[in-house]
Amino acid sequence: MWFRNLQIYRLPSNLDVDIEALDNALAKSALHPCGPMEPECLGWVQPSNSGALVHAVNRQWLIALGVEQKLLPASIVRQIAGDRAKAMEEAQGRRVGRKELRDLREALTIELLPRACVRRRNTFGWIDPLEGWLVIDAGAQAKAEEFLEHLRKSVDGFPATLLKTALSPSSAMTGWVAGNEAPAGFTIDQDIELRSAENALIRYTRHSLEGKEIREHIAEGKVVTRLGLTWNDKLSFVLDEKLQLNRLSFLDILKEETDGQAENEDERFDLDFALMTGELAHLLKDIVEALGGEPEKGA
Repeated sequence: MWFRNLQIYRLPSNLDVDIEALDNALAKSALHPCGPMEPECLGWVQPSNSGALVHAVNRQWLIALGVEQKLLPASIVRQIAGDRAKAMEEAQGRRVGRKELRDLREALTIELLPRACVRRRNTFGWIDPLEGWLVIDAGAQAKAEEFLEHLRKSVDGFPATLLKTALSPSSAMTGWVAGNEAPAGFTIDQDIELRSAENALIRYTRHSLEGKEIREHIAEGKVVTRLGLTWNDKLSFVLDEKLQLNRLSFLDILKEETDGQAENEDERFDLDFALMTGELAHLLKDIVEALGGEPEKGA
């Protein structure tokens, strides 16, 4: 249980949701298998083997949104429709028109959808009711918003808002690289993306950022939009201009802390989850501090 990407949301400190109420609310929107004519189904699934929809360890909660999608590519429908249209033209000696071809595609979709293969994916979310965090493990913001939208439908008006900081990540990262100095607890790695005012992008991967080359780009007016960082020699990640953390990697020195402590897979899951959330809570605090803190309400 190790998150790979972090979409970060804030919760109020007085969050009025207890774990039993949350589990009951999610149960009302649990995932059900897609019906014959349903192209997609969403619902909550068990994030672990505990049997609950809200898995709790040390007052940290884990939930999971399951999505089932029927795999029926439009290219396949067009290909089969084209073959049938050709057969009709040869048999009837006439050309199949656009509307007739469109109707044929729609009929094929209805015919093939019940037999389409189903793909299942899960999106995990960590809720910290003590410190007020909702963190969704999603590489794209669209998947995080899908998760949050379904959560708000299940728990009426779930009060999560995107994390905001006094300094924009882009301006802060540009300053760190220009000054060749990361904030306390962080080191700058070798991945960077810069953008000009004309939206031209320059990317460097596994490239030293200490030379004049990068700072010359900044002097020309480019800003840093993505930057590889390591935190306390425990976690490496890429921070982007939207305050999203991608390619999160828990270094071996951190994972070794739980080696040999678990007697079975369930215990291993809980130990990993406890370790992950404990470290991420400290990481989020340090990131917010490095970005000037959170703006005061109403600011």
